[in-house]
Parts: sequence; C-alpha cells; structure tokens
Amino acid sequence: MNKEDFFMLKDNIIYFDNGATTLKPKCVIDAMEKYYTVHTSNIHRGDYKASMITNKLYDNTRNIVKEFINCNSDKEVVFTSGTTMSINMIVFGYMRKFLKKGDEVLLTKSEHASNVLPWIKLAEEIGIVIKYMDLDSEYALTVDNVLKSISDKTKVISIAHVTNVIGDVRDINAIGQICREKNILFCVDGAQSVPHMKVDFKMANIDFLSFSGHKMLGPTGVGVLVGKEKLLNDMDPLFYGGGMNSFFEADNTYELKKVPTKFEAGTPPIAEVIGLGEAIKYLMNIGMDKIHKYEIELKKYLVSKLEGNKNITLYNKNSNSGILSFNVNGVFAQETSIYLNHYNIYVRAGNHCTKMLKDNIGIKNTVRISMYFYNTREDVDKLVNVLNNCNDIFKIVL
Repeated sequence: MNKEDFFMLKDNIIYFDNGATTLKPKCVIDAMEKYYTVHTSNIHRGDYKASMITNKLYDNTRNIVKEFINCNSDKEVVFTSGTTMSINMIVFGYMRKFLKKGDEVLLTKSEHASNVLPWIKLAEEIGIVIKYMDLDSEYALTVDNVLKSISDKTKVISIAHVTNVIGDVRDINAIGQICREKNILFCVDGAQSVPHMKVDFKMANIDFLSFSGHKMLGPTGVGVLVGKEKLLNDMDPLFYGGGMNSFFEADNTYELKKVPTKFEAGTPPIAEVIGLGEAIKYLMNIGMDKIHKYEIELKKYLVSKLEGNKNITLYNKNSNSGILSFNVNGVFAQETSIYLNHYNIYVRAGNHCTKMLKDNIGIKNTVRISMYFYNTREDVDKLVNVLNNCNDIFKIVL
C-alpha cells in the first residue's frame, strides 16, 4: 500500500522498525523543502508575504490535529518536541502543582521510559506514590486489573494506549469512563496508537494525550500535547521567553499569552510542524480504520508463518496491533538483528526503553517487528524465509 511514496523502499529495504520511527512520504519532504526554499520566515512576527504563508500553514496544523484526534478546540493542541517532552510538561507543569504527598499514580511495568521516569522524579520531589497495575497472562492490561488497582488515594492513571513491546491495545474508552466516574486524571501516551488507529480524545475522556510526529510519517523534533483547555489554563510552562508572553516589565510583572501559545516559547520547529500537518493529511486520506485493519491482518499472517518454528519464541502473538516481539532461541536479540540486516531487513532489538517489562516476560531483550501500511505479505515472506534458514546466523554475525 503506497510503497511508491517512500524513497527508502526503492533500495530493496524491508523496514520493520516503525515503532521506533516511520519512513517519510514525498509529500512531507516536499512541504518542508518548500518552506526552506520558497517561504522561509519565522511565525507570528512578520508582515510580509512569506511570513503570512508560513503563519497560515503552521496555524492550520492545529486544526488538522483537532480534526484528527477529535478534541474540542485548536486551543487544546500544543506543539512540543515529541512524546517525551509532552509527558514531562504534564508531570512538571501540571501534576507538580496539583498532586501532594501520598497521592497515587497508576502505571504499568510495560510503559516506555518516557512515561515512567518523570513520575519517578516527581515521587522523589514531592512524595507521590507510584503503583504498577498487574498485567494478565499475556502481559496485557485489563479493565478489571485497572479497577482492582484504584484506591481512594488514586489521582492519576497514566498509560500507553498501545505498548511498544507487547503491543497490547488498552481499552481507553472504558478506562476513561472509570476515570470520569472516580474523578481521576487520565493521561494517555499515544506514541504507538495515534499513528496506527483512530483515537478519539473526547470519547475516551482523555485529560492529556501525547504523541510524536516522527512515528506517524512526520519529521523528527516535533510532537503534540493535547490537553483539556481548563487543565492547560492551570498548567505552567516549562520554558519562558519570546512569543509566549504579552508583556514583561522592569518591576518583574509579566503576563503570559493564552493557551496554547504560552507553552511555545522561542522559535518553534516550523518546518517540522508543517511537515506534521502533511503527514496527518496523508494518514487521514488513507483512513485510520483501514490502516489498523491492514496491520492486524499482516501481523496475523506473520504469526501464522512463525508459530510453527520451534526455534523461535513469540511473546505477544495475540496482541491486537502490528507489533510482534520474539527471539530466536539461543541467539542474543542484537545478533538476530545484525543477521537480518545482512538481508536488508531492518528490525529493532533490545529492551526498547521498557526496562521493567523483564519482571513480567522474564527476559531483558527481544527482537521487535513493528509494521505499517507500506509493509506487505512479500516483506513478511522474506523475513520468514530468512528466519527459517538461520543456521548460518553466527557465520554472518561473526
């Protein structure tokens, strides 16, 4: 599907590392190149033609994001450097003000480092209590286990919609409803879901949603924090400077601009925001439901080809996403990755920034296949063929 739009795929490369970052279609590259060659300018500072073009493209990306994830207003859309920055803004700009010692935050051990370390630091600073909700026998988070973990001290649930190793899809609509009923703040890491399936901010009663541009066909260095407007109004910026203030005086008085501008100090990643807008339009044109369905079918096809191989251990064959984690028995994950690279097959190997998951799956490192709509059955067949004939793996690796 749409392979012709991705330059790297013309070099006989099979790219299965989409959970880390995705390839970029020609339209995204063209839009960014046009900014740099036709209408280079800063935003909201110039009164000339190029600046007006840039302003329009930059500001319209907020509306594109609003339509894409169905939030209430473009005022709820804040541009950041990525999911990591977005979560840090939530934790240190909002939660540090409103949580107190003894308040509980619920996470899981399958969360990415970006959704664990900021909370650990906040616990160190103000004494919040982090609790890790149980995972089931397939390392997934069930609604029942969410309910079992909630106490009268629970103030926040912060989870990935889709985890980056197991690929389990959490029922955020049901969890969001629980949070609404129990007056719990609901923070969703959408890095692995927003690029692959329809996410409805309002339907899921999400308070804060974070995601990254580079994992959804867009450029690196740009991401999004979507927050309910009331919460954003109460949240403090992490950075202060030009563009986000209305005035400041020698007597130390100052006034910040309204949301979302108060969170975007300095010159933002303008070309990247414009590229992100093009990426989202590209995805919307295909259709998120279509993308998700295709990825699930492709993963099932891969599982059907690998589960009979006694030399391979699959860790999440039943998860409902395009992510499959596995190991070749007796082979270190990185060695498998190097072996596959010999055949121009790109995968991820390691702990995938999910260092606590070993407590559940019993192993630190895995090989991860993460699919996208430009992968094909032919790609899968080549991967399977190479894995089925891996007797020479150490000859190639060493």
